[in-house]
Amino acid sequence: MSGQPYRDAQGRERRGRDIPAPRGALAPGQRRRGTDAAREVAFEVLREVSGSDAYANLVLPPALRRRHLSGRDAAFATELTYGTLRLRGRYDAILAHCVTRPLASLDEPVLDILRLGTHQILGMRVATHAAVSETVGLARAHVGAGSAQLVNAVLRAVSRTPLEEWLARISADVDGVERSALLESHPVWIARALRESLGATGRDVAELDELLAAHNDAARVTLVARPGLLDVDALAAEATEAGATLRPGRYAATAGILSGTDPGAIPAVRAGAAGVQDEGSQLVTLAFLAAAVDGPDARWLDMCAGPGGKATLMAAEAGERGARVLANEVAPHRARLVEQSLAAVPADAVEDVVVGDGRRFGQTDPGGFDRVLLDAPCTGLGALRRRPEARWRRTPADVPVLTTLQHELLDSALLAVRPGGVVGYVTCSPHLAETRLVVQDVLARHADVELLDAATLVRDVSVGEIELDAGPHVQLWPHVHGTDAMHLTVLRRRPPAER
Repeated sequence: MSGQPYRDAQGRERRGRDIPAPRGALAPGQRRRGTDAAREVAFEVLREVSGSDAYANLVLPPALRRRHLSGRDAAFATELTYGTLRLRGRYDAILAHCVTRPLASLDEPVLDILRLGTHQILGMRVATHAAVSETVGLARAHVGAGSAQLVNAVLRAVSRTPLEEWLARISADVDGVERSALLESHPVWIARALRESLGATGRDVAELDELLAAHNDAARVTLVARPGLLDVDALAAEATEAGATLRPGRYAATAGILSGTDPGAIPAVRAGAAGVQDEGSQLVTLAFLAAAVDGPDARWLDMCAGPGGKATLMAAEAGERGARVLANEVAPHRARLVEQSLAAVPADAVEDVVVGDGRRFGQTDPGGFDRVLLDAPCTGLGALRRRPEARWRRTPADVPVLTTLQHELLDSALLAVRPGGVVGYVTCSPHLAETRLVVQDVLARHADVELLDAATLVRDVSVGEIELDAGPHVQLWPHVHGTDAMHLTVLRRRPPAER
């Protein structure tokens, strides 16, 4: 029997592992407990994400390896996991119509199993009998026969109504931002914040639905070819030898879009000459490094360097320009990741990797750097394609805590850079409170600091035409640029003669 056909988040037809025929006629004692390995992996990852605040992109790959899943089976497990996480809000609204008690009263493992089954029926177009029977088997193995009966009844109720009718039903009593948030599976507070950011950056707020929908598409695998180690053409040749395809990115000269294999199959990735890094992340780093400084340009600081992508791109560029990078990270385990990432670049391009609070540099090393990159801790609302669980973890209460830290770090960065040097303020969030408002507040305390036009810098380094607002800030968007929603502000500390 051939693998079960389904459709992924982009509507492409795929085939999963072989799925047995329905077994509704079997007596309960004859029914197999459990299901196939792909569904087991998806359930395992959902439970780990829910129970330990883990991230799916970190726990899914080892789970696939433990089950020896590859090819179509791995693709099926990946789509089932990520699709369920992304569309959880939509599916919970549908399930609420099919369960006779509040969803909050269900045990979390049971609810996760119901979400997995609903995604197969409504999001992957797995045949109904296979989606129901395999999900019931999963329930029987993990939550018991009684809960498996509930799962069977609820999923059959879900399957009786097409997705389009479900969407109309669950949104019948809401409109505006609330309707967009419900249909595209986002918390309302996030949808409102993104709508405000669209308007403030000069875009049409009517793009909100398109932006939210983009968060529910799988992000492309993007590699970075690190300067001085190899270029995109050489990386593409290695990808071809590995049976894959790599095409140049749209904007960053260092970027390549990979399809057809796992990045680890490419020798340059294993050696560290290339790595996985979003094109938006590469672009804002390159734009920051293109900003002119007055005087020497030899000592650079990455203030919050973990896990190391921007630090390594900086160090690779530093090796070409005779500069050195000091990488700082507050979390020891993330500092180890930075060290591993930097191992491939020339040793003389790296001053050190240190563990500590970035807020100290303004006091311990004032004016000690020609460039300071601050990739600030943030809500991560710009990377919801890659970390879909973040939308359900973050709350409005997180924002003031993070913005306080962002203010303090940016104050420190501006004290740590010498007069004539530049600071790059980067967040993977478009939330105004974490971007323009932080910069506005900090500038009010630093009369010797000016804004540079980051939009011009991005256009200057981009290899293709790029749609940006007027500046001086830059905000990238998934639905416009195909990147994470990276923000960039570049600031220059004026020399005394200019004050």
